[in-house]
Amino acid sequence: MRFPRWVLPVLAGFFVFIAACQPSDSAEAPSVAEKPAATADIDPAVADTATFAGGCFWCMEPPFDRLEGVASTTSGFSGGTKENPSYREVAMGRTDHTEAVQVVYDSTQVDYERLLYVYWRNVDPLDGGGQFCDRGSQYRPAIFAHSERQQRRADASLGEISGRFDAAIEVEIQRLDAFYAAEDYHQNYYRKNPAEYSSYREGCRRDARL
Repeated sequence: MRFPRWVLPVLAGFFVFIAACQPSDSAEAPSVAEKPAATADIDPAVADTATFAGGCFWCMEPPFDRLEGVASTTSGFSGGTKENPSYREVAMGRTDHTEAVQVVYDSTQVDYERLLYVYWRNVDPLDGGGQFCDRGSQYRPAIFAHSERQQRRADASLGEISGRFDAAIEVEIQRLDAFYAAEDYHQNYYRKNPAEYSSYREGCRRDARL
C-alpha cells in the first residue's frame, strides 16, 4: 500500500510526539510542588548546587543520582523570564524556559568537575534545537552556572569537549537566574514509573545516540 508523500512526515511527527517527555494518562495525577529541601543530611558548609539542562529532565536525574556525594536531584525549569511556570506552559513552548535538573551535592565527596564530566556524557552536545526525540527550545541543552567559579569550570570543560568534535558545540553556558521545580509527579519519575520511563527512553533512542 502506498501513501501520499505528505503522510510519512506526519506519521513520524506523531510518533515523536507520543514518545515525548510527558506522562501518559496512567501516570500519577499532577500536583504543584514546592522545591524540596534536600540538604538536611549535608553539612551546609560543604553543600553545593549545580543546574544542568539536557533535554527531558526525567533522563537527567538518574546519572547524577548514581554519583556518590549527590544528595538529591530536582526536575524543573530555568532560562526563562516567567515566574513559576507550569510544566504545561513550558512543554507547549509558551515560556523561554528549558527543562533542567538541579543537583545538590556534598563538595567534599564529589566536585563540580565530576558533575560536568557526567553531564557531557549524557547529552548530545551538537544539537541545540532540543535533545534526541524532544524538539524545541524547551529541551535545549545548557549549563547554568551558580558562581564565577562554576562559570570558569564550565567554560573550560566546553573548550575540552570542543576539541573532540569537528562540528560546533551547541550547549549554552550562562549564569543561573532562577530555577523552578516542576510538579511532584515529575520528581524521580524514573523510579515511580519505571516501565513508562524505560519505554520513553528507548523510543526516544537516547541511549542509541549516546
